Amino acid sequence: MHNGNLAFRKPAAILGFTLVELLVVLSILALLLTLAYPKYFSSVERAKEAALKQSLNTVREGIDKYYADHSQYPASLEELVEKKYMNKLPLDPITESETTWVIDTPEPPLEGGVYNIHSGATGTAKDGSKFAEW
Repeated sequence: MHNGNLAFRKPAAILGFTLVELLVVLSILALLLTLAYPKYFSSVERAKEAALKQSLNTVREGIDKYYADHSQYPASLEELVEKKYMNKLPLDPITESETTWVIDTPEPPLEGGVYNIHSGATGTAKDGSKFAEW
């Protein structure tokens, strides 16, 4: 029997998520992020360290080739680029700058301005060694 009164009807199914369902999903996402976050940033740090080692090797090879050709060390890092021993001065991936390289000058009687190069980064690598000592 239908009396036409709408107050006694059951409400239609409500579409959407309950608060409990949303909290469960958010807690699962938070748990996954706490597992992935440290691994991501540790891999970024390892990649920067590998890039620094590669940059140092590239510049040192350029210095050695320059010395083999000219019997003296280059006056500056820019001279290595100008004379095509390197395409460009690499970026220090730790400091993210080309201007933070630390240059060792040769001891007399050797001539030139750049004997060796080190990173200007302060801090230590994952293995405990200092970036400035590489």
